[in-house]
Amino acid sequence: MAAQASGSQAQPAQTQPSQNQAAQADEIPDAPTVQPSATPAEPPPIPKPEEKKPTTVDRNPWTNQPNTPPAQPATAPSDDNAGPPPPMPPVKTVPPGSVKAPRAQEELYTYVVHTNFVQVPVTVQDRDGRRVDGLLPTDFSVKENGTPQKLTFFSSDPFALSVAIVLDLGMQDAALQKVNQTFPALIGAFAPYDEIALYTYSSTVSEVSDFTAAGQKLTALLNQMKVERGRNNGVPVMSGPLAPNGPIVNGIPVGSPTQPVYTPPKEAHVLNDAILRAALDLRKRDRTRRKIIFVISDGREYGSEASFRDVLKVLLSNEIQVKAVALDSGALPVYDKLERLHLPKQGYDEILPKYASATGGLPVYKELTQSSIEDSYAQAMGEARSQYTLGYTPIAPKTPTAKAYHDIEVLVNRPGLKIYTKAGYYPALATR
Repeated sequence: MAAQASGSQAQPAQTQPSQNQAAQADEIPDAPTVQPSATPAEPPPIPKPEEKKPTTVDRNPWTNQPNTPPAQPATAPSDDNAGPPPPMPPVKTVPPGSVKAPRAQEELYTYVVHTNFVQVPVTVQDRDGRRVDGLLPTDFSVKENGTPQKLTFFSSDPFALSVAIVLDLGMQDAALQKVNQTFPALIGAFAPYDEIALYTYSSTVSEVSDFTAAGQKLTALLNQMKVERGRNNGVPVMSGPLAPNGPIVNGIPVGSPTQPVYTPPKEAHVLNDAILRAALDLRKRDRTRRKIIFVISDGREYGSEASFRDVLKVLLSNEIQVKAVALDSGALPVYDKLERLHLPKQGYDEILPKYASATGGLPVYKELTQSSIEDSYAQAMGEARSQYTLGYTPIAPKTPTAKAYHDIEVLVNRPGLKIYTKAGYYPALATR
């Protein structure tokens, strides 16, 4: 019995821990246990970026452009502490009509522009009449009223032309029909950048075409003018079977108790009026163009209302040249001597060379044949386009003069050369 008791007491001593062991167990935590694994753990999946859905834009169905909302007006920041707005000042009224309102013109500024720059086109030829190119500014010298001037502008570049063609319909019919055959050559003498107007005259002046390019329109107008007839040769028939009064018996027309008095129509050649009409239209053209009046005439002047002096002043005040082709009697070899004569009621024959000489448009081409007339067209326009251009601002002379007309003298320091330029000018009026 004793042995069994001792054995039963020893068994509970092995199963129950002591108080120290329990305290140690509470202080030290158990280590985690690692479970063995046959395959390694897979990494977590990477999230895909979200796809942006296209946003729809409101577009205009006609222009396919996005409709932009109207801009919102900026609002001023509110200030709660701001006080009330200041009171409006009292409005004073006056009786109607007691205050004069200013006119519109009085409120505008007025500018006065004085144009004192002088432009001088110059043609230089050798002894044989050929144009001389390649000259320099140092080859020229200019005097105005005897005072040397300093050149501030020089150019030998070609200029665009504004040309007023003045055709004389009062020439002999044979000469006019010869001119009608040269119209294609006349059109070919101009460049595409030139502008041309057409005038005709005899007893009156007519504008056929305003300024336009040398194209189909001008060609059609010239073709229509081929039906124009010049004046007949000979003196008017006053009596006889060819008289305009009909059959005559014993000097008295049949059916008339008395002998009528027949007066031939008055013949007029208003060359001055025609040049003046063209000059007044030319002065409105751009100043960057060279302005030319190209006269095709026999040179007779009779019956104009405008005088040579008045027309010349308009030409020299607006930098307009007169170039001419003299036909019929104006192209005769003895024309230079006959032009000095003046027959009563027959007009003047020296007017055209005077215009050309004073404005720098010389020489006047005196042609008799159709081929020579055609050649003169190209030569005249080529010289007008390729002139030397001198410019200066006038230097006041030591002794001032009150004369309105200013003389110009242009010299070239090379012997044997001929110069064609204007003899002077009238100062342009001040423009407001």
